[in-house]
Amino acid sequence: MQNTKAGRRAEIAGAGIGGLTTAAALAQRGWSVTVHERASTLRTFGAGIYIWSNGLRVLKAIGAYDKATGLATVDVAQVVTAGAAPTKRHDPSHPLADADGNVFEAAVDETRELVDMLETARNYQNNVEVMQAAKSLILDTLKLGR
Repeated sequence: MQNTKAGRRAEIAGAGIGGLTTAAALAQRGWSVTVHERASTLRTFGAGIYIWSNGLRVLKAIGAYDKATGLATVDVAQVVTAGAAPTKRHDPSHPLADADGNVFEAAVDETRELVDMLETARNYQNNVEVMQAAKSLILDTLKLGR
């Protein structure tokens, strides 16, 4: 960051959530901001982000709350079937048995599903940590401007 005759100027490395939020906050306070990103395009990933109340306050402070919360929906791009047929077992005493005594169960790999759930939980925790780090960086950056 540097001071020029025209005002304060900031160079930000990375157009991730922290870099863009910091750039928006500084620009709203009159800074001239340049964001440097090595990727050729900005893109979204399939992960979701849960934002705690302190993160929502940051979004409100930079004027991004309405747009961010308006996009807080699940968008299903496609449904992919596993291609595995349900398994059939004969159990006439089962309450869901058909007239022939057969019960059909989804071909679900419980171990794989558990691993996916654990991975999702880890991704969620990572997102929380990213938001906390972004908040901290924004607050530290704003302190520099005082």
